[in-house]
Amino acid sequence: MINEIKNACLKAFESGEVGYIIGWQATRFADKTTPLFMRSAEDVEKLVWNKYCVNSTAKYALEDKYPEKKIGIILRGCDSRAVARMISDKQLKRENLYLIGVVCDGKEDPICATCSHKTPVIYDVLIGQPTTEEISPERFAEVEKIAAMTPDERYNYWAVQYDKCIRCYACRNVCPACNCVECYADQYRTGWQGKAHNRAENQVYGLTRAYHVGDRCIECGQCERVCPMNLPIMSQTRKMLKDINDLFGPTECGLTIEEAPVLGEYDLNDREEFM
Repeated sequence: MINEIKNACLKAFESGEVGYIIGWQATRFADKTTPLFMRSAEDVEKLVWNKYCVNSTAKYALEDKYPEKKIGIILRGCDSRAVARMISDKQLKRENLYLIGVVCDGKEDPICATCSHKTPVIYDVLIGQPTTEEISPERFAEVEKIAAMTPDERYNYWAVQYDKCIRCYACRNVCPACNCVECYADQYRTGWQGKAHNRAENQVYGLTRAYHVGDRCIECGQCERVCPMNLPIMSQTRKMLKDINDLFGPTECGLTIEEAPVLGEYDLNDREEFM
């Protein structure tokens, strides 16, 4: 498969349409890869495709709002949903992208166990045999486990988590649904996010972010992967997704570029039992 991916990259450069292509390259650690920015055909030889290609390639495109040529991105299923999410949010333009989709075989990342879209949902070129998967029955397993706790147990559980948070904002920086030009957490005006490091301030940040991305989360798990304190961030966000599924019916985000966030739409046929 790596040869097919490399050939697709070479053809993209030969066409002259693409300015650079984002993929993965090896590091000095056998079990680690890092994002690779290929700017010419010569760089393609550095490209790797293995079980350690866990870094999302999509959000880097946000750093180049007005590209001279198309931005090439090698996409797994989750990366393609990230691109769809950002196009839907009007952060990227489809015509500025050249998408090389690769059917993913699962990576060395726990979130891959619950992935239901190993085939990219948006692409210009697809490499690999498309697969059809059902939504994993384990999707909300951790949410249900926490929901089964008593109120005091739940509070104590999350208190321990937020006590660990160092507010490095790595979760925000890697998240494709976090794409505001300026995050509220960086505001210095009185009344916005405080700068003190304590449980209450950490809870405000964590809960605000969960509500911000709750109906736009593509479940890529990048937030949890990059967290240096190993916070169960996806458990919190998936609680929002489970509530949305319970209230509005089966919902997955980032499957098309036309979709609007669930909580940003209004329909006279919406269920109203919760009002």
